[in-house]
Amino acid sequence: MTGKALNRDRASSLMDDRGLDALVFCEPEAIRYVLGAWAGPASLFRRAGSHFVVIPKDSGLPVCAVVTDFDADRLRNVAPNVEFRTHPSWIETVVVDGDGADMPLERRVEAAILESGRSTDFARPATFEPEQSIRELKGFLNDLGLSGGTLGLDLDFVPAADFAIIAELLADHELQNGSPVLDRLRAFKSEAEIELLRNGIRFSEQGFRRIEANASAGMRQSDLVKLYRDGVAEASDETGLQVSTTEFVSIGVRQRPVTEPAESGDPVKADMACSVEGYQADMSRNFVFGSASADQSRLHAIAEEVFERGLAALQPGCPLCRVHAAASAALAEHGMPSYRRGHFGHGVGQSVFCEQWPFIAADSDATIEPGMVLAYEIPLYVEGIASFNLEDQFLITRSGPESMNALPRRLGILA
Repeated sequence: MTGKALNRDRASSLMDDRGLDALVFCEPEAIRYVLGAWAGPASLFRRAGSHFVVIPKDSGLPVCAVVTDFDADRLRNVAPNVEFRTHPSWIETVVVDGDGADMPLERRVEAAILESGRSTDFARPATFEPEQSIRELKGFLNDLGLSGGTLGLDLDFVPAADFAIIAELLADHELQNGSPVLDRLRAFKSEAEIELLRNGIRFSEQGFRRIEANASAGMRQSDLVKLYRDGVAEASDETGLQVSTTEFVSIGVRQRPVTEPAESGDPVKADMACSVEGYQADMSRNFVFGSASADQSRLHAIAEEVFERGLAALQPGCPLCRVHAAASAALAEHGMPSYRRGHFGHGVGQSVFCEQWPFIAADSDATIEPGMVLAYEIPLYVEGIASFNLEDQFLITRSGPESMNALPRRLGILA
């Protein structure tokens, strides 16, 4: 099987709609999405060609992957039904068995290299050679009967210099932008992905609880971040899951150096992303040190009311642009018709950033469908009063949106 996320039937349907014979992805996150595991160290160069995956439109054909020789065995183990070809990277590894234990170690290492069967003029590249990887890719396409076919590449990722190499070596193919297909594939989550995103919110909320219980005036941004991370660690340490966090914390009525300590009356916006096995859950809550001013209380009350108005439109079958319109209309009714926000939320999932397609935007052509997981937010940034962002993460079900959050959306008070 491939990774737990890829839906071959949906992929085939999307390719059929766009006249594609296959998808060819090389973005490191796309490799992980398809294979179910990290591509490997060569992907850290963020270059096209360290790895490729091929998803034929014909679901009777296998998914194929071109990977570095260093990563091949690990990836074969996690994706046993995927066909693999390899190309060399800079990393040399040698397998030495138990034979010849009476020989000096260095002779055993050299003998193992010579017995591997590679040519005597073999040399490893400084990193990897995209041309070699693309030739292996072309071999797969020929084997699959896709020579000359129309391919959808993740062009939102491919660097221009690398695209020139791909276009030259795959000159017999028509190359199109397959990134919209990748976006639409990733927008719908498997049960395994949903569970990771639920865990991200669960761990994150423990971080928020730690902030609310322990934060006090005099602390700096770094102190609040530490409290949050400690709470996340407390919630996740025994799970064995790979967890990391990204924090967007602001303190005060105006932007100021992050090293300044908080004072009584300072508002706090805590917009946090908790990543679990690469899946970034996103939520935001707001606080005030000491007590909130009348303006701060009113601003947060408006955010709560607007949140509920937009949430009423966050229903399966509804265009995302309608949610944006509902939130904008609610702001207008509260006397702020000129307040402009590009989006009121976004998709979440396996990515280097917690925000991904689709966006709850005025020009969105996407329709809300069961299986999506969306972070819905109402940010109100008013310099001189407070910067607040109210954000929950929702699973879209057939009966409506299901919040993954347990914490109340009220304005929190810190000591």
